[in-house]
Amino acid sequence: MSFHDPIRQSKYLRQTLSQDKKPVGFFISAGCPLAVTMPEGKWPLIPDVAGLTRYVSDTLLEEKDVKDGKLRSIGASYTLLIEEIKKTGKTNANIEDILSFIRGMKQISVGATDVRGFTDSELSDLETSVCGKIAEKLKVSLPDNKTPYHKLAKWVHNIERDCPIEVFTTNYDLLVEEAFEYIGVPYFDGFVGSKQPFFDLRAVEDCLIPRHWSRLWKIHGSINWYQKNKKDVYRSTSLEENDPCIIQPSHLKYDQSRKMPYLALIDRLNKFLRQNSAVLILSGYSFSDEHLNDTILNALKANPTAMVIGLLFGTLTYKEEKTEGDVKTEKTFVRYEQALKLAENRSNLSIWTYDEAVIGGLRAKWRPSKTEYDADENIANAVKCIVEKVKDAEGKETESTTTRYEFHLGDFSLLGDFLQELIGKEQFKVEENGN
Repeated sequence: MSFHDPIRQSKYLRQTLSQDKKPVGFFISAGCPLAVTMPEGKWPLIPDVAGLTRYVSDTLLEEKDVKDGKLRSIGASYTLLIEEIKKTGKTNANIEDILSFIRGMKQISVGATDVRGFTDSELSDLETSVCGKIAEKLKVSLPDNKTPYHKLAKWVHNIERDCPIEVFTTNYDLLVEEAFEYIGVPYFDGFVGSKQPFFDLRAVEDCLIPRHWSRLWKIHGSINWYQKNKKDVYRSTSLEENDPCIIQPSHLKYDQSRKMPYLALIDRLNKFLRQNSAVLILSGYSFSDEHLNDTILNALKANPTAMVIGLLFGTLTYKEEKTEGDVKTEKTFVRYEQALKLAENRSNLSIWTYDEAVIGGLRAKWRPSKTEYDADENIANAVKCIVEKVKDAEGKETESTTTRYEFHLGDFSLLGDFLQELIGKEQFKVEENGN
């Protein structure tokens, strides 16, 4: 039976992140804010996609007042919208599905009396309301300076590199910006200017920015990006602009001004992965975005020297018990089905979950090649040794035990600890070499 050695992979990741001439990028996605430790009763700082969808739905349904000149209230419009989405077969649409549906109807609503019972004006009001509620929930600050975001920023700031670090994110929040600015990490996000910074396509495409500046590419937009007069996109230091904010699901085509930031940043991801020996570390990403998956897979096919490592939270599979009468049955489900399928068919795409990994197309459990290893080999204590009692045929524990191993870098909080430890190890190596 084959196994993957977590100590060996930990050393490989450490070595990869320590090479100053290798293009290294991080991809921060929706699961990362959940790793921020909060005071009791305040967690999560930002909900996951399901939680954000519930918040938007609950608050919009409460808006029952009909404004002057409007056919119905926002709450009534939203109820009708969800009913129309369900007719398409999406019974549990998330917030990006909802936005995509609204914008899909808006594309054909101009000049029409109505589309599925909605006027063009009503669809615009719904889009503005949904985006407004998202922005309202995401206007948060990090609780202290010890979060995994700060640890990522410290690592970026402390390691001198010939190739700048590129951080890609699908999140709309400002947590990466907050951490980078607190630590003093200079970065470029595609916008230039002072009063109303505008998106500079040429600067993004040519990437003619000082190499000590990190890059921050917000693929799905941001709560501080706005669109003026349905044309130009700008970034603001204020979160109270009157113009609609740019929050964009990935799979729609927009008018030229709105799609330009998105397409330029997707192209930037593609170009990054086509660099020789590029490495992209994914955290908080569940591989549920087909367009992003296609971009990553196509780049990996074109460039066999590139490597993508998906660090996934939790175990690869989970079990559910069902009881019918006196009979109990247990069924195993794959938590990250799409990620598993892609990694098994692409040798330069790896996924690391707590209990299993797919590396070089091979799916296997974690187990160190040697049971005795030095504490400093287990960076950030990411490898967990778990001893469990063996159960008999009736499910009762026996005196016998079994040992299994887990590798927890899929927890963004622990990834932050890993990066924090690397700073100290690299500084020690520099001092040692200097002597």
